[in-house]
Amino acid sequence: MTANRSLKLVERDEDGVDLAFRADVLAGLAEPQKAIPARWFYDDAGSRLFEDITQLPEYYLTRAETEILKARGAEFATLIGPGRAVVEFGSGSSLKTPLLLSAIAPAAYVPLDIAGNFLRASAADLAAKFPGLPVYPVEADFMRRVELPQEVAAMPKLGFFPGSTIGNMVARTAVDLLRSMRTTLGTGAQLLIGMDLIKDIAVLKAAYDDAAGVTAAFNRNLAVRINRELGGDIPLGSLRHEARWSETHARIEMHLVAEDDLAFTVSGEAFTMRKGASIHTENSHKFTPASINLLLLAGGWEPLARWHDRAEQFGVILAEARLPRSAP
Repeated sequence: MTANRSLKLVERDEDGVDLAFRADVLAGLAEPQKAIPARWFYDDAGSRLFEDITQLPEYYLTRAETEILKARGAEFATLIGPGRAVVEFGSGSSLKTPLLLSAIAPAAYVPLDIAGNFLRASAADLAAKFPGLPVYPVEADFMRRVELPQEVAAMPKLGFFPGSTIGNMVARTAVDLLRSMRTTLGTGAQLLIGMDLIKDIAVLKAAYDDAAGVTAAFNRNLAVRINRELGGDIPLGSLRHEARWSETHARIEMHLVAEDDLAFTVSGEAFTMRKGASIHTENSHKFTPASINLLLLAGGWEPLARWHDRAEQFGVILAEARLPRSAP
């Protein structure tokens, strides 16, 4: 069953513009290296394009993670146990989330997402597949602490964060997010998180620059959204998608590169770009087992178990919220 309402925790102005979106875009475009946080990809069109990306032959991440979720359900059930409220950070996909819900007999499902229409459609789809499961969608920016519905307050929690979305964040932001997740879920909660592994660079670059151009459309849709929601006039035809590997940061970077000198406005503020300059739109950090442990521990989560797909391209990790300590 679906809750008869979804909570809305996104602040908007009188015109319906997300205040945090406008603030992030204006601040990012004013920087010497223009940059916009990747979470703003996911308006309704961006969310649909990302679902298309997950079906591409070059995009191994979804197939690898799905393989793990299909193969390890019995182990999840043993380690997680029944009766938890599953809190998914980001609307559940039609494939991954049902695999987890089927395996562990949850008491409730709480999807959190900033794209309200996509969130509600996803929640309704999951509710139809699990008619006895209470579903409580919450429209919120999960990068900050979220107040969960009262209906799940007393339930033990399992956070679910698939897709290696944690890799979109630089280390300090990833640690901040893990800490806010811990605060949202509470001491004793568990977290099941997907994290992509370092591998051949050609495989990585292809996953973020597919031959069909779907990832390029996904990247450019960010500029489309800025023009539509923030009164921008960014010349879309003069921006080129580019995926780069950074050895220093162990990450793929996505950029929108200016093919000409550009001048444009957003929310009444003027900006310029020289030919060859870029707007940095996404990071996708890749991990080793050691860096996975370090990141989780820094965020207050104790790793309990780890699973890889057969090709060892991707990892799913179960962790538990640690009790705060005043000393080693």
